[in-house]
Amino acid sequence: MRLLDPLLQPDAIEQAAQRLVEGGLLALPTETVYGLGARADDDAAVARIFAAKGRPTDHPLIVHVPNRHAALHFVSAFPPVAQRLVEAFWPGPLTVIVPRAADMATAAAGGHDTIGLRCPDHPVALKLLEACAARDVLGVAAPSANRFGRISPTRADHVVDEFQEAGPGLDEVWVLDGGPCEVGIESTIVDCSRGHPVLLRPGRLTLAEIEAVAGEPVQWSRPEAPDPSAPKASGTLMAHYAPRAKVRLMTEGELNEALDVLETELPRMPAESHRWVVAVYSRSLWAHRAPHPGVLHRAMPGDAITAAHELFADLRDMDAHAVGDIWVEAPPTDPAWDGVRDRLSRAAAA
Repeated sequence: MRLLDPLLQPDAIEQAAQRLVEGGLLALPTETVYGLGARADDDAAVARIFAAKGRPTDHPLIVHVPNRHAALHFVSAFPPVAQRLVEAFWPGPLTVIVPRAADMATAAAGGHDTIGLRCPDHPVALKLLEACAARDVLGVAAPSANRFGRISPTRADHVVDEFQEAGPGLDEVWVLDGGPCEVGIESTIVDCSRGHPVLLRPGRLTLAEIEAVAGEPVQWSRPEAPDPSAPKASGTLMAHYAPRAKVRLMTEGELNEALDVLETELPRMPAESHRWVVAVYSRSLWAHRAPHPGVLHRAMPGDAITAAHELFADLRDMDAHAVGDIWVEAPPTDPAWDGVRDRLSRAAAA
């Protein structure tokens, strides 16, 4: 594995761009999470992403582009609602799904007739995409840089942990370090391919913000009641974003009751199991409850933006302590928390 750091290596971005041009795998930073990238116009290169992640080949990837002009290279039509959203939110944490140009990025689109496109709002990612475009590579397919279904990485070291060793027959992954991701959860995905906009995955952008720009109602295809006519999209499986430990979502009252039961049982357990029986991730519990030596305590931030920024890093940290269960206080129902609640619900379903 090769780690490229633009702060220490003046030619890091040029090396990274050349790696992609030559068909290799490169993990790149974005404002949301790190992506595992390959040139989108090379089906053989994209196949290396699916192999490295263990991802089904019919589950499409998001293609990252440096600007709207480059996005047009991949589409057969760019619906007006998609144009309005792109003008308002690119560069930024928004993916639009639009009709795909025939014979363009077939593997990246999972063989479907639509394609997901986004322009990331990260200086290193944009410089990389511009360097690729200068070499006639106008898009980089990049799902999250983790094994399929697992916790998305928000720092370069998370990617290193995932792909430190390439398995038999797998390509080496290079990592371009752009520092910690600002947003911390994946992009909002809006399907613009069917004549009316549909929210397929919430993120930093709220439904109200999207509707205000779309100029029309936006349907929400929720994971518990998915729209069968929706195109397949990245990160929309019911079970996803999961640590090795079992995630359980609870109300504050349910958490208190569960901890009461656990604390009566801990003295009866073998001594070696007293440490880190479970991890508890809560916004409000620790203000009025003393920590217990058998429980790994972690505080969930009290505001949605910070909670999203910290979510995947905190889940990785708790999982690293080899707990069997992670008990999570369910996020508020406020729309600002939709992205965090979506990721935790999918993690709990795994």
